[in-house]
Amino acid sequence: MKFIVDAQLPRQLSVFLLRKGHDSIHTLDLPKQNATDDNSINAIADSEGRIVITKDGDFVASHLIAAKPKQLLFVSTGNISNSELLKNFEIHLDKICNFFETHSFIEITKDIIITRK
Repeated sequence: MKFIVDAQLPRQLSVFLLRKGHDSIHTLDLPKQNATDDNSINAIADSEGRIVITKDGDFVASHLIAAKPKQLLFVSTGNISNSELLKNFEIHLDKICNFFETHSFIEITKDIIITRK
């Protein structure tokens, strides 16, 4: 799968996804880095077939109203350490990837995965 990790999440998440065999970039990898605006992130994601991973609720509204980005992984874990975040992804990554075969919006909390078509 192809991902773009938004600025509120650590670059370590993108590196983790790369190590798991996925194509992943972080906003720090973009020309404007973490100053890249949401519309540009959506455009990159949709043109390159990437799933946006974010904690930013603005992406949820954009996805639900305008289907931009086409695929969204919303992280609603609250404030947790980077190691806890990566452990959560380690536990749930296979399920998340499977869900994206039939769903366009997935939310991951500390404990569960919520899917929405």
